[in-house]
Amino acid sequence: MQTNTASQDGPIEHLVILGGGTAGWMAAAAIGRVFRNSAMKITVIESSTIGTVGVGEATIPEIYNFNKSLGVDEREFLKFTQGTFKLGIEFVGWNNPGASYIHPFGRYGTALGSVPFFHYWQRLHNLNLAKSLPDYCFCIEACKQNKLSRPVNVPNSPLSEIDYAYHFDAGRYAQFLQRYSAACGVKHVDAKVLAVGRNKENGYIQSLALDTGDTIEADFFIDCTGFKGLLIEETLRSGYEDWSHYLPCDSAMAVASPRLDPLPPYTRATAREAGWQWRIPLQHRTGNGYVFCSHFISDEKVRETLLNNVAGGATSEPRIIRFKTGVRRKQWNKNCVALGLASGFLEPLESTSIHLIYEAIANFIGLFPTKVVKRELVEKYNQLQARSYMTIRDLLILHYWANNREGEFWDYCRNMDIPDRLRHKVDLYQNAGRLFRQDNELFGDTSWISVLVGQGVKTSHYNSIADTMPLEELKQKFEQIYQIIQNTSRQLPSHSEYIEKYCKAENY
Repeated sequence: MQTNTASQDGPIEHLVILGGGTAGWMAAAAIGRVFRNSAMKITVIESSTIGTVGVGEATIPEIYNFNKSLGVDEREFLKFTQGTFKLGIEFVGWNNPGASYIHPFGRYGTALGSVPFFHYWQRLHNLNLAKSLPDYCFCIEACKQNKLSRPVNVPNSPLSEIDYAYHFDAGRYAQFLQRYSAACGVKHVDAKVLAVGRNKENGYIQSLALDTGDTIEADFFIDCTGFKGLLIEETLRSGYEDWSHYLPCDSAMAVASPRLDPLPPYTRATAREAGWQWRIPLQHRTGNGYVFCSHFISDEKVRETLLNNVAGGATSEPRIIRFKTGVRRKQWNKNCVALGLASGFLEPLESTSIHLIYEAIANFIGLFPTKVVKRELVEKYNQLQARSYMTIRDLLILHYWANNREGEFWDYCRNMDIPDRLRHKVDLYQNAGRLFRQDNELFGDTSWISVLVGQGVKTSHYNSIADTMPLEELKQKFEQIYQIIQNTSRQLPSHSEYIEKYCKAENY
């Protein structure tokens, strides 16, 4: 048995990933690719009798970078996963029941000077000389028309700046990555863990006893066992920071329905009585679900609301998932890193679940240990991951807190205390018209301004540098931007047409 003492330091010889699903097979694929020409063994232990949550079918543009880092062919990936394209997220009824807005992946307007576009827009808006901010976003216009294009190298055109993500079947994505991992030499063992063996001197995990009768020893373990956290929590007692006072939803009910026609290139999140309903369009079906707070609504009412608001009727039996929003206090503890639901949970309102897995894998590879795990690596990893969860959490809270809806749930959200970090960001926007990206946080100006404006958080302030452009020239530029967006979007194929020609799955 290796004891992880300094005298036995050296390269990791065997890494075990416990649990499959999206998190496990993303880790296997990425780490397997990095170490495919090394002597290190990688084993995924996954039981075919244990189901996965698998609700994360909507993504953000960073998934493109993950697939690209693996050398994945986009068409093959989309065909296998029944995938579609995504240009943003539509939020329906969040500010008030009659309102909606889109959080786009593409930027607003174009570069006009030394300050971001929204400062110039705010100047014209204050003078009633500008259209609404979404009218100056190409991605939003494409969403409204159900149009789609991947980036095209056309100078001075919005087509050259398209940023996109995907909707896909998470279960099939795991299968896709499992096949990829096998080609990298990753071994797959179908078994359940009966017992975890630990080093008596330092508490490190040493071995896993399986229901097949085998015992697998390893130098390092990645926990992808979902909410259970078999290694990171049940074994290592890493602790959990509960954020349900900020994000009170604790349940979700999911159901499938037929394919949508026309096929929208965006996710929809519709505010409901005690939470919100998602709609995720795939090639062969539509994913639907109601994220809710069980304190304010019954499961029966959720089921009734969900089934009454699914286009085309349900094609599966609704299933319910319970969760507690928060983050593991130590996502890396001793010789174990937790990924996916084992590391924490932020509801899928901004489609960040798969991104958090990708980011964690990238940070882990960047801090990859030897057999004797250095304290500095663990501290840096946990610091990076905690900050990432926290900054995403704050944007999610903003959706709930800045609402004008009626009802007990929404009253609670509107009146709850919010984190100081978020309070300072909102105050800076309202009182000075400024937004700053801190600590390399995931969401930038476009994301924050789209949610702030969409949720009805108002300001009249902007950077006075925007006043240096002559008013008539600024008006003319805004009109040109608007016309270019309108003319370009009309020329695009529909999302369905694009899928048909580019990546149509064989069996939908």
